[in-house]
Amino acid sequence: MRVILAGATGWAGSAIARGIARSSDLHLVAAIARKAAGQTLGSALGEPALAAPVHATAAAALATPCDVFVEFTKPTSAKENILAALEAGAHVVVGTSGLSDEDYAEIDGVARARGRGVLACGNFALTVVLLQRFAEVAARYLDYFEIIDYAHEDKPDAPSGTARELAFRLGQVKAPHSGVPLDQIRGPREARGATLNGVQVHSVRLPGYVIGVEAVFGAPGQRLHLAHHAGSSAEPYVDGALLAVRKVATLQGVHRGLDAVMTL
Repeated sequence: MRVILAGATGWAGSAIARGIARSSDLHLVAAIARKAAGQTLGSALGEPALAAPVHATAAAALATPCDVFVEFTKPTSAKENILAALEAGAHVVVGTSGLSDEDYAEIDGVARARGRGVLACGNFALTVVLLQRFAEVAARYLDYFEIIDYAHEDKPDAPSGTARELAFRLGQVKAPHSGVPLDQIRGPREARGATLNGVQVHSVRLPGYVIGVEAVFGAPGQRLHLAHHAGSSAEPYVDGALLAVRKVATLQGVHRGLDAVMTL
């Protein structure tokens, strides 16, 4: 399976590139990383098994035919890259955070018109996949819930893709009760967080965090917390990302969450 990886020298992208190098059924044919353009990815990462050329743009990389395009850049370039890959006939795996529901609606239309699949995962870690599923179950039975989104202090997108995906999924189950209506809050409206798909999301940006998300459910006299917190390594995301690469061709249109290609 021929793969192009955008963001191949980044924190997550470099770990996924090395995972591809270890895989007998996946072949990295091109990579995208502006600062390393003109080199091989092996030279940039110190990984001799990665002989793929590095390009500065998706358009240049997509001159090489591929089966799957993996997007791990920034929100400012991700949508353009995804649409270019779909137009080139590739299926797409999205790990970049910060895209909106409206962005995905537009991408879905293009993907379905081209008969291609897009698998968008705010987080590829198995613990996140399980948290999402457990939270959906909890939302069926509990009427009050909110999300806390944790990340390092210099993460520019808020909420994170992990929190956005969780809010999307919980809002699909039902709209939570909010207690005091938001337009009747006494004090700054922002104190109650942002509303995504009907769910309140609170973003914390502090040193000491990498990526974390917590779904908090409340009921009279009781409370349920479901939380995921990542360490400093990107390795927990590799197996999930490679599973997405292998399975995305079974889909058409946009699907949110790794469990779209898992049996849970």
